[in-house]
Amino acid sequence: MALELAQVAAGFPLAASFAIAGGITALREGRRRSSLNEAMHELRRPLQVLALSLPADPAAAKALDSSLRMATAAIERLDREINGGRPSGEVVEVPLRTLVEAAVERWRGRATEEKRPLRLRWAAGDPCLRGDEVELGQAVDNLISNAFEHGGGEVVVEVREDGDVLRLAVRDGGGPATLLRRRGVSNLRARLGGRSRHGHGLKVVRRAAAQHGGGFRLCRSAAGTEARLELPLSGGAG
Repeated sequence: MALELAQVAAGFPLAASFAIAGGITALREGRRRSSLNEAMHELRRPLQVLALSLPADPAAAKALDSSLRMATAAIERLDREINGGRPSGEVVEVPLRTLVEAAVERWRGRATEEKRPLRLRWAAGDPCLRGDEVELGQAVDNLISNAFEHGGGEVVVEVREDGDVLRLAVRDGGGPATLLRRRGVSNLRARLGGRSRHGHGLKVVRRAAAQHGGGFRLCRSAAGTEARLELPLSGGAG
């Protein structure tokens, strides 16, 4: 009995340590969640202002509106990761040409500023794909962004139909990631770009490809880089 009491007594400090450690962890997690929710709140507000400030010209507002929709979807996903909840993505018939053209227009300003040609080559008729429009838009946007962030020279977006498969390729002239530093990127762009956190954009592309029954390939060579998204036109999101 004396031995058992001694063992119990010896166990109290260890149990107390675990309890304290658990309490500290819970406190830190609570503070982290509170900080993240506060940051989301501060992000939603300027996005709401931007949404109310869209130009009256439909052509000019198109690229901005699609960008705001993607930003809103990203915030909703972050909210679910922090506070729980189910995905709200809606499966619809997505007009792919409209989606790709909007993505190209979003990057016209960047292309003009850096004096890099940005071209769209369309050879796919006017197909539709049943899926999540925002998720597909994010995938195309990330492919173009990747070409500007990590490549050099001309950026070409090429879309073709091959039977019941749509092939969307984004090509650039290749080049090291240090190209951005040599061009003297602004501090704001550097902060928004998150250059020290690479790889997330292509994860988004791969996830969108998998969700829509397709695939993704990235090919690098001396001639440049090609990122290809392949999507089945007869299938849908799954």
